[in-house]
Amino acid sequence: MKRYEALAEEIAQSIRTGVMKLGDRLPSVRQASTSRGVSPSTVFEAYYLLEARGLIRARERSGYYVTAGAKSLPPEPDISSQPSGDSTNVDVSQLVFDVLESLKTRDVIPFGSAFPSPLLFPLQRLARSMASSVQEMDPWSTVDDLTPGNAALRRQIALRYLADGLHIHTDEIVITNGALEALNLCLQAVTRPGDCVLIESPTFYAALQALERVGLKAIEVPTHPREGVDLEAMALALERHKPKACWLMTNFQNPLGSLMSDEKKQALVELLTSHDVPLIEDDVYGELYFGSKRPISAKAFDTKGLVMHCASFSKCLAPGYRIGWAVPGRFTQRVARLKVTTTLSASAPAQAALADYLAKGGYDKHLRQLRHALSVQQSAMVQAVVRHFPKGTKATRPSGGYFLWIELPGKINTLEVHRQAFSLGISIAPGPMFSAHRGFANCLRLNYGHPWDERTEAALTTLGRLIAANMEAKRE
Repeated sequence: MKRYEALAEEIAQSIRTGVMKLGDRLPSVRQASTSRGVSPSTVFEAYYLLEARGLIRARERSGYYVTAGAKSLPPEPDISSQPSGDSTNVDVSQLVFDVLESLKTRDVIPFGSAFPSPLLFPLQRLARSMASSVQEMDPWSTVDDLTPGNAALRRQIALRYLADGLHIHTDEIVITNGALEALNLCLQAVTRPGDCVLIESPTFYAALQALERVGLKAIEVPTHPREGVDLEAMALALERHKPKACWLMTNFQNPLGSLMSDEKKQALVELLTSHDVPLIEDDVYGELYFGSKRPISAKAFDTKGLVMHCASFSKCLAPGYRIGWAVPGRFTQRVARLKVTTTLSASAPAQAALADYLAKGGYDKHLRQLRHALSVQQSAMVQAVVRHFPKGTKATRPSGGYFLWIELPGKINTLEVHRQAFSLGISIAPGPMFSAHRGFANCLRLNYGHPWDERTEAALTTLGRLIAANMEAKRE
């Protein structure tokens, strides 16, 4: 990301979060240049970019002001309502499969997708890395790179941890078939059927499916759309239910997009450590931040090996390669053995290709371009929600990732909206997918990870009309 883009994004984030409001005057170009330590041309470029996004407007002889394009940013949803507090047997897989079935065609507008557009990834460069690395591959690597995985790739991953201030040895990293396998292996390593596991509410549906598959009970903990899981509620749940694990997303949680502060992450780790409860940290969106610095993981505060950090390249670089990893702390050997007895190894060519790509550079440039695209697309979707959704609609304003969580006013069933929208070629992710209690019936998740164009604008317009019609029908 260039300097002017970083400056523009920082200001845009202030507008998105309400720090700067409609009508506020931005610092003059001279003031911003001095305070930021950048050239006036950099400030001009940033202001031009924000003006193009419709977030600010120049007034002759007066300066730049936050404009109408940012005016009616929808209010954010409140913290999720307090679940019953009871443990819940999970039964969501059929619902999830039914919804995901709607995403298997390109003709459908993918607001319900779990992935960004494949057009945002450097697939040609990855293909060249695949071709060259396969040609040079040592035949013995098919044996050497079995669990825990390709040594060169683990080294590249360890270097990225080091850049974020974490000293992770390559022997602590287990390469997996995507982050989902890493998360499932970590879950199996620390639980047995019938155990309780703490999760966010709402939570990623794959976490619910994982609990359902191995016969675990879910303890849903209220979660704030900006600040993350409620630690007071978590402390009560720890005392009451004695869970064997906790599965959370601390960075840009799916579906809310919440980001826990460093202080809250530290408090979370300290709380779980005091109860000797492992944290399975799903950090697949950590690289997709819109600010100037990658948010650190809860793993950074782990002193006892209780945080099992999981991530992948699927959401930020190479979705089809299905390469993820786990840093399971004190449970590394247990996770590695489970990997050996299940899928044995991730694809050797895919691992070698990613190691080659990362070693040659270009990943950070790609990430800057990807973050910029997602930020612009988020602004476009939020403004479209303002224009087309019913009055009283609430929406999150995440500072990373590619999901909006929408809370609709009044009584409405987004499962019914999903069915109607799909018949019109539009997919959404209805709220009940994200809760073991099948809650959040008036909520939905929208994916802004695809380029915004006339087709997506029209689809959101149609979706808004559909929602309004459903709300009107409920009132009659």
